Amino acid sequence: MSDNIRLGQRIRKKRQARGMSLNDVAEKIQKTSSYLSQVERGLAEPSITALREIARALEVPIFYFLIEEESHNAVVRKDERRILNFPGSHLTFELLSPDLNRDMEVIEATLEPGAETTDEPLNHLGEECTIVMQGKMYIRIGDQEYELEKGDSIYYKASLPHKIRSIGEEDLHFISAITPPNF
Repeated sequence: MSDNIRLGQRIRKKRQARGMSLNDVAEKIQKTSSYLSQVERGLAEPSITALREIARALEVPIFYFLIEEESHNAVVRKDERRILNFPGSHLTFELLSPDLNRDMEVIEATLEPGAETTDEPLNHLGEECTIVMQGKMYIRIGDQEYELEKGDSIYYKASLPHKIRSIGEEDLHFISAITPPNF
């Protein structure tokens, strides 16, 4: 079974569990019910922005749709991390925390130079703390703009719309702790 079909099935299952119609979710994400139906059947692959919107509409973290089995182990081996990488995207996320059944999630992200985490600034419940491991980061939080370099960190209320862009010559690697899990 392809990853698109598995993803679509998980979206459909959660939508139905929430008692929502295709049209209910489509309206919330400002897409057509036909588009959402294609995603659920594995015929269309949602962008990271669209998947975030679907997750928000269904009130689950984005990784909910991408993790097959839940593990309660405290250790996450480097080669066993859950990875979110969209074809054609210049952005990769890895889940460093074991699962999303905790009070916090920790992710490592890689952005190629010029790449952004999202098209438009997004907000969600909770707080985030991010540290730059490599490269240079531009981050906009509400009306404030910051540039961070290796070793710099930033802590902010995630309820403010925020967006990150890689502005250096090399890939940007950063680690974010997010509470509650919402990615």
